[in-house]
Amino acid sequence: MTELFPGQGGFIADCRARLAFDLLSNTWNPVVVWVLRNGPLRPVELQRRIGGIRTKVLAETLRRLQQNGLVSRNSYREAPPRVEYHLTELGESLLEPIEALGAWAARYGDEVVAAQERAERPRVG
Repeated sequence: MTELFPGQGGFIADCRARLAFDLLSNTWNPVVVWVLRNGPLRPVELQRRIGGIRTKVLAETLRRLQQNGLVSRNSYREAPPRVEYHLTELGESLLEPIEALGAWAARYGDEVVAAQERAERPRVG
């Protein structure tokens, strides 16, 4: 197995792995990337497919993904104006890790939920 942090004893502030974890730890980043995997979508279609995301939060997420080079925005001079978002090559490279995390969640999610419920129960005695 390749060492993620050669010569390092932990997660330093500018560690590249930490950058990746930060990108994936935002609630909506991996969701938007995953929904864009099949091609460009307009914001209203993204919102419809995701469900539960507010317009403002979607706009912030798309902006953040653009700033990190994962998503690109195309605007078309039409009446009315049309905007679409699509994954960049860099964004597409995140699909495999997102899929792996999804598979892990499908396999172990019930155990995590059970542990959370045990931790929330009042202690007796």
